[in-house]
Amino acid sequence: MQDNKAIEVQHVSKVYKLYDRNKDRLIDAFHLSRTPKGHPHYALRDLSFDVKKGECIGIIGTNGAGKSTILKIITGVLSPTEGQVNINGRISALLELGAGFNQEYTGMENIYLNGTMMGFSRQEIDEKLPDILSFADIGDFVNQPVKSYSSGMFVRLAFAVAINIEPEILIVDEALSVGDVFFQSKCYQKFMDFKEQGKTILFVSHDLGSISRYCDRVVLLNKGQKYAEGTPKEMVDLYKKLLVGADPAENATINDEDGALNEENFSGENTTKEGESFLTDKTWKSNFTINPNINEYGDKEAEIVDFGIFDENNLPSSNIEKGTRFKVAYKVKFHRDIQMPIFTLTIKTLQGVDVTGTNTMYEKKDVPLAKAGEEYEISFEQQMNLQGGEYLLSMSCTGYKDGEFTAYHRLYDVLNLTVISSKNTVGFFDMNSQVEVRKLGGE
Repeated sequence: MQDNKAIEVQHVSKVYKLYDRNKDRLIDAFHLSRTPKGHPHYALRDLSFDVKKGECIGIIGTNGAGKSTILKIITGVLSPTEGQVNINGRISALLELGAGFNQEYTGMENIYLNGTMMGFSRQEIDEKLPDILSFADIGDFVNQPVKSYSSGMFVRLAFAVAINIEPEILIVDEALSVGDVFFQSKCYQKFMDFKEQGKTILFVSHDLGSISRYCDRVVLLNKGQKYAEGTPKEMVDLYKKLLVGADPAENATINDEDGALNEENFSGENTTKEGESFLTDKTWKSNFTINPNINEYGDKEAEIVDFGIFDENNLPSSNIEKGTRFKVAYKVKFHRDIQMPIFTLTIKTLQGVDVTGTNTMYEKKDVPLAKAGEEYEISFEQQMNLQGGEYLLSMSCTGYKDGEFTAYHRLYDVLNLTVISSKNTVGFFDMNSQVEVRKLGGE
């Protein structure tokens, strides 16, 4: 293994046997049949990649791609069926926080228990104890059994123990979003401290903003195999296409026959002719996870029958990169004649604060009369200037019936919108400031 490498993953496969019936498992266990009853499932197949010392490498992929499996193999929790992993340096892994905690022990006892399991002497743990306690910030609860902790206190202590042993290689699996927002800030700061110290970091996350912001290189997994490897932006773009079932190795966009957007990109100009739908057969909403707790109401005399979010490449995606143009579109079917319907769009924070929104009345895109049986497609195209993070999308068809304001159909918080950003400023919006700093006078 070369000195400049921290991790080498060489042709690693992990195979599990799956059984259709429990008795088949017993038959194989006791070799009661000449023909194996189980059928193989490859969690990983011939996976290879290297991590150089001082690099921050991200691993992304859809659910079931093998991300957690390869991390467990690297940390020794699992053994590969084939291939090998070489490690050059002491590892600290943030996988399943608190997995090694004894519920009957106090927080203090668990600190020493976990430290010992990581290979530290009692004297070394004593030296690190002030940093651990300061980071966890759970006060006198550290002397109480952890079974009495709230979930927040539990993960704070587990994270503090794992992060303060000063490893040479840090492995993180979806562990930076624990606790409240202030504790998350401390976690990310510690993460950045590791990066600035030149420590090696292997980072798995569904937070594409964090992947873009922190990683030098990204490995994209798909169905247990390495699909591609490259810069964060390249891999995030490929990942977004995989999420909607598009094969990035084929066309860059999905064609109309598959029910997706037209091929031309959009950058301030409409990409479809007037009155032409940019999706045909496949429903838009089938590409998204819909809020199971959606707040829906209205008499449905006008009904929202389909909706979606579309990125700069006209692909359906709930992950939008900051600084790019994107669309929110939905279809409304009218079950009776309605004069001057109003179509709305609102974006909120997860706490329910309205961040921005508009409607066809504000935009002066009036429909004088929508007749029963007609269907309209409404498209809101805009520049994404929100800060990186998670938001909720609401839409509605409203209007005035007999002089009274009426909500025909409202879908509150129907879709999640993730903004991917490598640079955030203060507040909800980025004003895209042009900053200049000049030294005056002097030599």
